[in-house]
Amino acid sequence: MWNIPNDVYTILQHYVGELPPYKANTKDSRRMFINEMTIEEQNILLTWLNENKYLIVSDILKGRGQFSAEWVLVIKKTNFLDWVLKPINFVMNHYSNGDIGISNNGNIHLGKITVQRKGGDGGRETAKMLQFKIDPTELFNIA
Repeated sequence: MWNIPNDVYTILQHYVGELPPYKANTKDSRRMFINEMTIEEQNILLTWLNENKYLIVSDILKGRGQFSAEWVLVIKKTNFLDWVLKPINFVMNHYSNGDIGISNNGNIHLGKITVQRKGGDGGRETAKMLQFKIDPTELFNIA
C-alpha cells in the first residue's frame, strides 16, 4: 500500500517481532526497539518515514476511497458532555505537525502520532502489528 522498500520492511519486522532480534541483550527477547538498531538502520527508517509522512498520516486518519473521512468528531464526558467537530484536513495537519524521530523508549514519533508495536494480545500473531496512537482530546485545545 505504501510501497515500503525491503530494507525498511526488514527494520519494521524486527521492531514488531516478526523477525527475532539480531543481537543479544535487547530489552525484549521477542523484538527490537528502534533505538537498539544501528544508526544506519535508524536513518534509513526515519528518511523513509519523512518522505512518506503525509501519505501515512492521510491513510491512518482519513482513509481512502468512497468512505474516507471528511470530519472528526470527539466527545468527552467528564462532569458534563463536551464535543468538538473538526474538518479532516485540519486534523491531519495538526497530527502531522512536528518532527519524525525516535522516543527515549525506542518507539517512533510521526509528528504528534506515536507508532509502536501493538502487543497485548496474549501472544497471538496480531500483537506483531504496528499501532498508530493519537490523543484525540488535543482537538479541544486548538482553534
